[in-house]
Amino acid sequence: MTQTSQRRPRVLVVDDNDALRRSTARVVESFGYDVDTAEDGIEALAKLMLDFDLVLLDGEMPHMDGFEVAERIRSTDEMQHLPIIMVTGLAQPESRRRAIRCGVNDFVVKPFDSEELEMRSKWLIEMKRNFDELQGNQNRLEEEVERRTGSLRTIVREMAEAQRRTMEAHVDTIHRLSLAAEFKDRVTAYHIERIGLYSERLARALAMAPKVVETIRHAATMHDVGKLGVPEAILMKPGKLTDAEMDIMKTHTTIGAQILSNSDSPLLQMGERIALSHHERWDGEGYPYGLAGEDIPIEGRICTIVDFFDALTTDRPYRDAVPVDEVLDMMREDSGRHFDPNLLETFFSITDEILEIYARY
Repeated sequence: MTQTSQRRPRVLVVDDNDALRRSTARVVESFGYDVDTAEDGIEALAKLMLDFDLVLLDGEMPHMDGFEVAERIRSTDEMQHLPIIMVTGLAQPESRRRAIRCGVNDFVVKPFDSEELEMRSKWLIEMKRNFDELQGNQNRLEEEVERRTGSLRTIVREMAEAQRRTMEAHVDTIHRLSLAAEFKDRVTAYHIERIGLYSERLARALAMAPKVVETIRHAATMHDVGKLGVPEAILMKPGKLTDAEMDIMKTHTTIGAQILSNSDSPLLQMGERIALSHHERWDGEGYPYGLAGEDIPIEGRICTIVDFFDALTTDRPYRDAVPVDEVLDMMREDSGRHFDPNLLETFFSITDEILEIYARY
């Protein structure tokens, strides 16, 4: 990762937005640097095997955000001193502090000034060069660059693609499991999409970490997976359920949690919490455990809000959809009882985004 008179500095530009990735690469090339690109964190970590002097890293990316990529880079001995500049739209002070904690050297907010980026890049690359020379690593690293050619680049690209396919298959399996439960309940795949998208928008409006936002987008779709264990006669009953039938219906929360339990996947772990808690109420009158207030996981409180909105604004076997304005009024009246009042206030602040999703699906 050393700059010498024979080799121009090499920079890796990481951004999931294709247009921004290309434009940033062109700007960095104008500095006289050789540039390679990666469309997500998985590809970035794989390509770092090819030797770079600087990483320009986006903060908000799917599957693995920039903060996690920085942490993984710093966890590797040979990349402890690789300079990282986070180039992102996340301008909040907490984002800067979090970036520093993750090992980022510098922080540039989009849209960036090219001259400022050039000065910051030049300083960090020069610092890295001096460090490598002091450590006596220059010759060894030059030989590594010579060795890692052609076939290695192909192997790295295939590795990144295989990891990305694994992640996509993981999410697709979860989606199909969720859809199986909803088909049993005569609810369409659009219900799955809406719940995931509503939860994602609300989590983003709450300024949750990008990785958490991405996780809740998929985890929320599993909220009713426990309906797989509820008899169809109860799920499809056109009239009101009896008390005994309602008790059976309520078990879909614990059944769903059991289906998703004991997983090492953060996505399935969040899905388990949502399945178990999305019928708890802020006032403690919900089920299955009567949790109240902030004892209810925040992802469960988010799903409670969006699931209530979606359930009432769509047709069900036992009733027609309720007009959106009436549903929103009902939710306002239940603030502080059924719903977390702060989360509900945020939900109302993004009503336009919610209704756009509602209209699209």
